[in-house]
Amino acid sequence: MDGILTGRPVEAAAREWLDAFGAALASGSAPALAGLFAEECHWRDILAFGWDLRTTSGAAAIAGRLAPAAARARARGVALARDRTPPRLVTRAGTEAVEAIFAFETETGPCNGVVRLVKEGGAPRAWTLMTALDELRGHEDPANGKRWQDVDWKRNFGGENWLDRRRKAVAYADRDPAVLVVGAAQSGLTAAARLTLLGVDTLVVDREARIGDSWRRRYHALTLHNETRVNHLPYMPFPKSFPVFIPKDMLANWFEIYAEAMELNVWTGTELTDGRWDEAAGCWDVTLRRADGTERRMRPRHIVMANGVSSIPIMPELPGLREFRGTVRHSGDYGSGLDWKGRRALVLGTGTSGHDVAQDLAVSGAAEVTLIQRSPTLVVSLKEAQAPYALYDEEIPFEDKDLLATSFPFPVYRRAHQLMTARNEQADRDLLEGLRRRGFRLTSGPDGTGWQIMYQNRGGGYYFDAGCSQLIVEGRVGLIQYADIERFGPEGAIMKDGSVRPADLIVLATGYEGQLAAARRILGEAVAERVGKVWGFDEEGELHGMWRPTGQPGLWFHGGGLAQCRIFSKVLALQIKARELGLPVTAGF
Repeated sequence: MDGILTGRPVEAAAREWLDAFGAALASGSAPALAGLFAEECHWRDILAFGWDLRTTSGAAAIAGRLAPAAARARARGVALARDRTPPRLVTRAGTEAVEAIFAFETETGPCNGVVRLVKEGGAPRAWTLMTALDELRGHEDPANGKRWQDVDWKRNFGGENWLDRRRKAVAYADRDPAVLVVGAAQSGLTAAARLTLLGVDTLVVDREARIGDSWRRRYHALTLHNETRVNHLPYMPFPKSFPVFIPKDMLANWFEIYAEAMELNVWTGTELTDGRWDEAAGCWDVTLRRADGTERRMRPRHIVMANGVSSIPIMPELPGLREFRGTVRHSGDYGSGLDWKGRRALVLGTGTSGHDVAQDLAVSGAAEVTLIQRSPTLVVSLKEAQAPYALYDEEIPFEDKDLLATSFPFPVYRRAHQLMTARNEQADRDLLEGLRRRGFRLTSGPDGTGWQIMYQNRGGGYYFDAGCSQLIVEGRVGLIQYADIERFGPEGAIMKDGSVRPADLIVLATGYEGQLAAARRILGEAVAERVGKVWGFDEEGELHGMWRPTGQPGLWFHGGGLAQCRIFSKVLALQIKARELGLPVTAGF
């Protein structure tokens, strides 16, 4: 790509392509659009040209979708984005390209885009394109600086003050919310923050006694395994004094602070017990049960299931486990290793929770700790596990980092993770070889795609090594394979060779049911069948049912890590706000 990828020509190449792209959109010419794309090309659209998340590959397919969609949306004003990271030469997924952030308008509102250009046929052509709706025209996010023009800031002597208004808003004595959000951790709070600032009346309910208890009650040693710099919540970044890896209780306390500061309406000690969709009225009829035993019927137009990818513990029925005379706990309710000093423990599962629990037990003085491995597990050192977040080390504005993070169509995203995984395995080769010598079965994920794609496909199956792997290598934490266990008995695990692995404690680090399971229990089988699959990649590489319309009107799913929740809470809120405004949300490709 000589001559267009160094110095000033980088910006010139981006402007040239964007001018041609804008002209092709205006003309509605599919051939003109197709000619702007490289032989390998992919387009990801996030609500800009249709009310869904879609990925399209191939120049002809992209042009065939984009030309009519652009005409419907009246796309216009394509240009380099002002006050954002200028075009630059980058290497993404092993490919050198010019990366440029641009802006444009549609009838719905202002949009952002990211294009990556490669040289092909003597001209810059698009390898990847991402387009995303930024705001709804006339209903812009007031957090952009205009909020204070509209806030009632005057002193109201003899009338309601701020606290009076907040108490009234939270009570819902005289109204029902437009949106009911189920879950008050990162998923629910980020969704509520976005919706509230867009003027959508939103109530968050959580069955725990305090905001953050879903984190606070988990095992004593739990700390986030990805870095704070990536995990900020919308509108309120973590203080710079926060540690690199946030402890669970610190995070839980921050959630309480966040909900208060963002003026979110939250009912703790409240459980959604049932609900049905009223087709004629276009709303839900739900029952909420409070901690004091009282119930409240509500009719929200939307329910957001934000109860987390890890919501309902899986407690498998294992042969003979009911005969075990010791204690059986799920890893989520395991507590502290200090409670088991001098005693023997078996930990079933070799994902993150299993390793963390085993390490906590071992360093807290348990007499014997043994991991039981059920299936091959991906292991990556804590340092190398941060590779997918390398973008957040770049010296560009944080909002640009988030935009670029969403801009990788799945085929490119997948290739990038294959390259990262191969580099990680090389960097961790001594650690991994030590585990193999101990009989630990390793995987690099489907087709070597690594931990992040495993998470988005199945919610687990990997471990960021925070020290437990070395304990396994040294023999301080034992290892057996589940396939070698005949059954469990009163004393522990009965092996197929007749020996017994004695235990006082068995911890089931066996994961959690997905969000759809919770919806099925509360809203019924018929609703779950209409929704279809939730989580995991569809044929275009977008996540099933997440942050996008489901087969059930008025039912949404929001979840994932803190970064996912921050970024996609906006995508979710824009769609709900559009429906509240009565916009034609079914239009698009």
